[in-house]
Amino acid sequence: MPTTGLRGGGRGPAQPITEEEKKNAPKLTWSLLKRVFGYLLPYWPRLVFVVICIFVSSWLSLMPSLLLGRIVDEGLIGGRLDMLIKLIAVSFGVLVLSNLLSVFETWLNVWVAQHITFDMRNNMFKHLLQMSHGFFSSSRQGEVITRMTSDIAGVQTVISGTLTELIRNLMLVILAVTAMYQKNWILATSGILLVPLLILPTKQVGKKRWDITYRAQAKNDEINQILSETMSVSGQMLVKLFTMEKTEYSKYEKVNGEMTSLNIKERMAGRWFRATLGILTSTGPMVIYLVGGLLLLKYGNTNLTVGGITVMVALLERLYRPVNMLLNMQVDIVRSMAIFSRIFEYYDMPLEIENKIDAITPDGMNGLVEYKNVYFHYNEDTPLLRNISFTVKPGRSVAIIGPSGSGKSTIINLLPRLFDIVSGEILLDGRDIRNLDLRWLRSNIGLVTQDTYLFNGTIRENLLYAAPGAAEESIIKACSEANIHDFIMSLPGGYNTEVGNRGIKLSGGERQRLSIARVILKNPGLVILDEATSALDSISESLIQGAIEPLLKGKTSLVIAHRLSTIMACDEILVVSGGTLVERGSHAELLELNGVYREFYETQFRRALEDAEHRTTKENV
Repeated sequence: MPTTGLRGGGRGPAQPITEEEKKNAPKLTWSLLKRVFGYLLPYWPRLVFVVICIFVSSWLSLMPSLLLGRIVDEGLIGGRLDMLIKLIAVSFGVLVLSNLLSVFETWLNVWVAQHITFDMRNNMFKHLLQMSHGFFSSSRQGEVITRMTSDIAGVQTVISGTLTELIRNLMLVILAVTAMYQKNWILATSGILLVPLLILPTKQVGKKRWDITYRAQAKNDEINQILSETMSVSGQMLVKLFTMEKTEYSKYEKVNGEMTSLNIKERMAGRWFRATLGILTSTGPMVIYLVGGLLLLKYGNTNLTVGGITVMVALLERLYRPVNMLLNMQVDIVRSMAIFSRIFEYYDMPLEIENKIDAITPDGMNGLVEYKNVYFHYNEDTPLLRNISFTVKPGRSVAIIGPSGSGKSTIINLLPRLFDIVSGEILLDGRDIRNLDLRWLRSNIGLVTQDTYLFNGTIRENLLYAAPGAAEESIIKACSEANIHDFIMSLPGGYNTEVGNRGIKLSGGERQRLSIARVILKNPGLVILDEATSALDSISESLIQGAIEPLLKGKTSLVIAHRLSTIMACDEILVVSGGTLVERGSHAELLELNGVYREFYETQFRRALEDAEHRTTKENV
C-alpha cells in the first residue's frame, strides 16, 4: 500500500524552503515565465508529444486498478476462470504498455531538456566571452563557473523533473478523482475528505524534521571545524604548546552531545510521523469499506458491488501520492525560478565593450599611439588614472615606470580595450580606438605579461593560438628568435610536448619565452610588455632580453619594466605616480630633475648596480 510522506517519487526528501531562499526568491511574474518558456518554444512539438505520452501513460497506469473490480466481480465472485485469466492478462499487458510508454516519454523528455541546456550553455559561453576584462577581474571565478555548470545543469532537472512531475501528478489526480466519481460519488467524497488529514501532518512534521536536520548539520559542521583545526599538524602543535588538550576536548564533547541529541529528535520525529501517516493511510480504505458496506448491505444499493468498492480503495491509494507531491511542488517551483533568475542575471549583464555598428577596419597600421587627457576608474570615488597624455611615435618604444598601484598596467590595458576609458581619447594612427573594429585592434596588438598563461595542451597548440594557420617554418622561426627552439627540440615530444595546466611542466623563463614566441608568431604592429622579465633568474632574464629584441624590432612598443637595462633601452621613459603622469624624458634627463624617477633609481637600481659591480670585481680577483 503506497503511503505519502517526506519522500516523493523516489527523489528524496522535499526540503522546505530556507529563510535565505525565501528572501532571495524571485517574483513569479508573467515576463519571467514568458522568458523561461521562450527556451521551450523551439521544441514545442516534442513537448506536446511528451504531454500526450504522460496523459496516456497516466491513464494506462490507472487501468489495472479499474480492471480490479471486474476481476473480483466477474472472475472471483462470478466463478469464471476464463474471465479471470483474460482480465489479469489484460491488466498485465496494460501495465507493460504503460511502462514502455513511460520509458519513451522519459527519453523524449531528457532529449528536450538536454537540447535546451545545450542552447543555454552556448548562449552563456558566447555572452561571457564578450564580457569585458573588468567583469572577470571583479567576479569570483567559482561563481562564474557555477552559473555555467551547476545552474544550467539545474535547468535540465527543472524540465525533465519538476515540470514533468507537475504535469504527471496533476493528470494522475484529475484522472483518479474523475474515475472515482464516475464509479460512486458517495464513496469518492468519503475517501477524498481524508486527504487534508494527510496533508497537515506531512507539511507540519516535515518542516519540523528539517528544522532539526538543519540544526544538526550546523553542529556537524562545527565538529568538522574543530577536527580540522585540532587534528592538523600545526593545530596539534599549538594545542600541545599551550596545554589546551582538556579545553579542546570539552568543546568537542559539548558540540558532539548537542548533535547527538538533535539526531535523536530528528529520528523520533520521523518515526512518529511515519506511524501517524501509516494509520491515516490505512484509515482511508477502511472508511470506503465501511461506507461501501453500509450502502451495499444496509441500504441495498444495487449499483454497488464488492469489486466496485475494491476499485475505489485502489484508486484512493493511487491518489494519495500525487496529492502529496503536488503540495511539495511549491518548493521545487521556487527553486526552479531561482535557477532561471540566476542565469538570466548573467544574460542581462551589459556588454561594456562592444563594436560599433560602423566600426572601422583599416587596411594597415603605422603604429602612432596618442593618449589625450585620459581618465579611468572602476568606482567614481576612487579614480585610477587622471589626465594621462603622451604620444608614442611609430617604431618608437616608451617605458612606463612607477610604484606598485600607480596605474601602469591600467594604462596599457586600455589600449587593446580590455577596459574602456571614462573620458578623454586614445588614438591609434589618428583614430579613436573605440571607433575601430575590436577584432582588428586586438589582432594588431601583442601583449606579453609577467603572469604568462598557457593552455593545458601541447607547445604547438599554444603557439598556434596566436596564428592558427601558421606554417611549421614560421613556428620554428618564431621560437628561434625567442631563444626557445633548442630547448623545445631537447624535449622527448618536441613541439608536441604537453605543457600541463597553466604550463606547470615548464619553468617561469621557459613559459615566458614561449609567450614571446607566440607574440612573434602573431606579428603585431604594436607590442606591449608588462614586466615580462620580472621575478626571473639572471640566466632566464638574459635569454628573454635576447628574445625581446626581435619582438620589438621596428614596432611601436610600450614597456612596463623594473630592470634598469630594459628601461634604458627605450626611447623615452614615463613616470607614473598616483594615477598621474608626473615625469617624462630620457634616463639622464629624469635623473637631473631630482624627482620621483631619481628616488626610484636610488631605491631600486643603484644597490643592484653596486652589487653587480661587486660581484664582477670578486670574479676578476
